[in-house]
This record gives sequence, structure tokens and C-alpha cells, in this order.
Amino acid sequence: MGYTIGVDVGGTFTDVVVRGTSGAISVAKCLSTHYDPIAGIATGVTRALGDRDPSQVTRVVHATTLATNAVLERTGVRVAFVTTQGFRAVLPLGRYARVEEDRYDLRFTPPPPPVSPGDCFEVVERISAHGAVLTPLDPDSVRRAAAEIAARGIESVAVCFLHSYADPSHERQAAAILRESIPNVVASSEIWPEIREYERATTTIISAYIGPLMASYLSRLRERLAGLGISAPIHVMESSGGVISADLAARRAVATIESGPAAGVLAAAGAGFADAISFDMGGTTAKTCVVRGGRPEITHEFHVGGKGSFGGRRAGTGVPIKTPAIDLAEVGAGGGSVAWLDPAGALRVGPRSAGSSPGPACYGLGGSEPTVTDANLVLGYLSSASIPLSPPLADKALDRLAGPLGVSREAAAHAVHEIVSASMAAAVHVVTVQRGIDPRGFALVAFGGAGPMHAARVAERFGIATVVVPAYCGVASAAGLLSGALSTDRVLSRLDAPDPSSLFTSLISEAAADLGISPSSPEVRVLRSVDVRFKGQSHELTVDWTPDRAGLESRFFQRYAEVYGIAQRSEIELVSYRIRLTTPADPAPHQPTQRPSSAGTARGGATRRAYFPEFGGYTEVPVHTRDSLDATGGSLPGPAIVEDAESTIVVPPGWTATLTDASAVHLTRSGA
Repeated sequence: MGYTIGVDVGGTFTDVVVRGTSGAISVAKCLSTHYDPIAGIATGVTRALGDRDPSQVTRVVHATTLATNAVLERTGVRVAFVTTQGFRAVLPLGRYARVEEDRYDLRFTPPPPPVSPGDCFEVVERISAHGAVLTPLDPDSVRRAAAEIAARGIESVAVCFLHSYADPSHERQAAAILRESIPNVVASSEIWPEIREYERATTTIISAYIGPLMASYLSRLRERLAGLGISAPIHVMESSGGVISADLAARRAVATIESGPAAGVLAAAGAGFADAISFDMGGTTAKTCVVRGGRPEITHEFHVGGKGSFGGRRAGTGVPIKTPAIDLAEVGAGGGSVAWLDPAGALRVGPRSAGSSPGPACYGLGGSEPTVTDANLVLGYLSSASIPLSPPLADKALDRLAGPLGVSREAAAHAVHEIVSASMAAAVHVVTVQRGIDPRGFALVAFGGAGPMHAARVAERFGIATVVVPAYCGVASAAGLLSGALSTDRVLSRLDAPDPSSLFTSLISEAAADLGISPSSPEVRVLRSVDVRFKGQSHELTVDWTPDRAGLESRFFQRYAEVYGIAQRSEIELVSYRIRLTTPADPAPHQPTQRPSSAGTARGGATRRAYFPEFGGYTEVPVHTRDSLDATGGSLPGPAIVEDAESTIVVPPGWTATLTDASAVHLTRSGA
């Protein structure tokens, strides 16, 4: 007997899923504790385990927003930057673009660089882009920089030399000297040895910036779980959807920046549709991602804290990170998003959130501002069956909007519902239509505490005919953690390397060492890819590797046409070589033997008033759980509501809800 635990800490709720070897699942959902996230984790784990023996837990998988929050809130440790002589201004100069409202700001001031210019140091060395030593490393210059850094009390250093991807020897020597007097030293050749010194530098700096925080956090989490009787190893979800050990996550903290959102996409990828759109709406944000052929879209560069439009991040804003990450669009739209009136009197929703403290007004925890959750309660979509909610407090909050707008309370609530749905639809637009993908052939997989309430309305905007709400949809991200395989990525830039096979072999060996496994193990799976560009161009596209040059060219030409809409043929060059090494962490689990627990006492035959504009306002609708939906034959025409313990599914008019053998609810649109 043994149990696996998945823990997802969000902005409003902390979700915990416990799975036994039989496949039976139990869940817990509790408010996140921002003063100490580990306190909320301990509460959720205790609830989800119940009377099970904690010593039988064999694995804990964790998704965390710690790294992202540290970057956004600038709460990381002070970092010094050490680089090649003549290049200390790379960071202060930056690469910031004036976008959105900044274009018209006559007093525009770029945000400060991730490292203060005064904490940037140069050492004597120079290697060419092809690995030739142009200027030998001067160890004394490194020691002088180390002495100055230590004298300032800085305990974390990022080392990024100009062409260390071509030959890391200088960088490794400098890092060894720095480690003699400074406890935390991160070298770019150890983190992500890829071309473009600015992006490589920012990636290394962010790892040095959040690494000590991550190490401390995971150490405290391990101690707290041990206090509960759990001694199992802790694994952390990385940005690209794989799982790494806690020790590796502490050493390569930058790989965990998109840890939280990645888990939900894995749940969507396992929903049974090869082509799907992941739609995750929690308490603070909503995130979307495209899954094609069962694989989530992956990007090799993203921006943290940058400005964006409708969920898409604009290049040149924020801090660029050069590690693989699931390609997400994200908007500040969740159940806790606050509805407000701008100076012109127009209704806005988000991005500010009431979070878990004080939370929406209906929580009764001191919040008074109207939120999306309050609006959904007023509309009759929510009930207080599973979580105590106060309809009078929600009514009072929505009246604060209705009065100035000159409309009824229910009209104000429906406007909030519509605006937040439109905001989330814009994020779907970013990952589909903006990238030349027709969403009508995809299934929308909805989860998160608030996602299934809005999913059908979002799907209608794109002509999507199928919405999938998985079992345990309210804690789908935590459940997705349980399916994450142990994996890691490696990259190395070499301009048209004469022997790619030896490069791949070296990368595979390094990746296997990261995971503590043998590269020749029969369970190990390796995906090889390469960055290709036309000779003379500056940027590359990633395509799957084949040693056949003609086949590789064909793949690149096809990918180029997909991305740019231009059929182009010319000489190509290979720039960077990538591998993703994966091995199953656990044997494949059995199918769940139990359904999600029902919410409250709602059963077939129950009804309540809910607001649907197609009926001119409120109308009596049937309220079911998945159990009672099964008793009806598994099919339910809208308007209707299906309640779970952690989420609620709204079935609008024109849609039909059907229960599958896997306890998922499929919504299909009539006449589609």
C-alpha cells in the first residue's frame, strides 16, 4: 500500500489530492495562507489523508508560485552579476520596449534592471562564438570581484560570460573562485548554455535571485511534512510540465517559474482529446493553452512581469527567461477578481483580486467589494452547499455596482459575469486565432474552481461545440501533478556542429545525472530537437531532430510557413541542440474507483432559480450532482446546474450535459 500526494498552491485556494495504488482519490480544498503557504499545505494534506497512515505516502508532488511571486514582488535575495570585461552594461541597457500606454508617456522611465548597475562586475576573459580563447581568464580579476562582492554582504552571484556556451571552462573556473567566499554562485553554463548573452544573463540572474528562497522553502516544507509523519521524497513541477526533485529545483529554481499553471495543462492533455484547449480559471487568474496531438505547446522563451494584451506577453517587457515552458496565455480573471467602475463610470473586472484574504464578500471574512464569485452567487449559479457562502453579503456588494450604473442587482451581476467571460475569451484568442489555429475543431477542457461556470459561454464565442469538465475538476491542477513524469531539459548552442550525435549523447548523459538515473535504462524516453534558421537570419525555430539533412530542411520549411505564412526555401544552419529526457515516476495508476464526492445534499429533483438572459431573467432550473446525473441516464439538457464539492458546472440553454464512464461531464452544443 502507498499513497501519492499532489499539492497545488494558488492565489486563493490550496488544493491537495491523495491517490492510492488502487486509483481511489480523495481531495481537500482550503484557503491559501499567504503569510506562510506551508501552513495551508499542512492543513490540506491533513484533511485529504484523513485516517490514512502518513508513513505510507511514497511521493509528494508540488506546484508552487513561489518563484513567480518573488520576481513580481521583487522579494528575492540581492544578486551580484559577473561578466566579461566590457559587457557590464548589458543589464543596465536592457532591451525594454515601449508598449501599450508607455508609447504615449513623455516621462517614461524603464523599470530597473534585475541587478543594480553598481553590483555588476567585469573580469578579464574572452572566448569567441566558436569556442576559441581570445583572452585567457585572469584569476586575480575574479578574486578582486569576489572580495568586493563579499565586502558588500552579497551572498548570491550570477556568472555569465560572453560566449560560455561555446566553451564553459572560463566560467567554471571563475565560479570555483567565487565559491571560495560566496555561498551561492550560479553559472550560466550550468543553467542554460544558449546563445544571446542578455537573455542568458537574465535567466542566470533570476535563478540566483530565487534559488536561496526556493531552497529554504523546500527545506521547511520537508520538515513540516516530516512533522506530519510523511518522509516521502518531494518533487516539484517545472515550467515545461515535467517533474524534478526538490534538490534539483533548488539548484535550478528558474525552471519552476511557471510551475503552478503547468500542472493544469497536463490534466487537460489527459482528458481524452488529442486536440484541446486547456481552460483553467481559479480564484485569481485564468490560463489557457493549446494541446495538439496530445502534447502541450512549448515555448523556449517567456517573460515574467511583462506587460501584455489580453493574456499575451509582449517581447521586450518584463524579464526574459530562456527555459522551456508550457506556452500559456494568462489574464487576471478569477473568482476573486474585483468588479469596479473606472473614472468614466465604465464597469471593469480585475485584474485586482480579493484573493483568500479578505476574499469575496460572500465569504464573510471581511471583504466588501463585489467580485466574480459574488456575482455568480447572485445569479444563482453557486450555492452554499459545499462552502459556506452568504447571499445577503453578495447582494450588498453587487448593490454597490448596481446603484451607480442605474441597473438592477441581477443585471449588474450578469454584466460582471459577461465581462469576465469576455476577458478569458481574449486569452483563448491569443493561443488560437492569433497563431493561425481554428479553435472550432478543439474541445475546451475546463477546470479550476470557477472554470466550469464560464466554460460554455467562452466556448460559444468561438463556435466550439464540446466542453469537457474532468472528474475532480475543482482540483484538476493538483490531480495533474500525479501524472507528471520525472523529466528534465538540456540545451547547448553550437553553430552547425560537425557531430550532432555526440552533442546529443553528452546532453542525455547530463540530464540523466540530474534525475539520478542511467541513460540506458529501458524506461528512459528522449526527445531530440534542434533550433534552425535560414543562414543570415537572427532567430530560430525549433523542430524535431532527424539526422537526415533533407528531412530536417523539410520540417523547418514547413514550420516556417506555419509560423510566418511564407513558403521560403534557402540554405539553413543549426544553432542549438535540445533534449528532453523523461522517465515514469510511478507505475501507471489504475482508473479511479470512486466518483468525486457530491456537493451538499443536492440530488436529482432539486431546483433553484438561476439567471439566464435567454429566458429574460431568473428561471427554475434542475440542480444535479454527478451521481444524480448518472441516475437520469447520464444526459441533462440546459439550462441546468451540476454541482461538485469543489466546483459548479453551468449548462446554458442550447447545451446538453452528458456523464462519461470516467466521471467526466461533456457539454455539447445543440445544432453545432
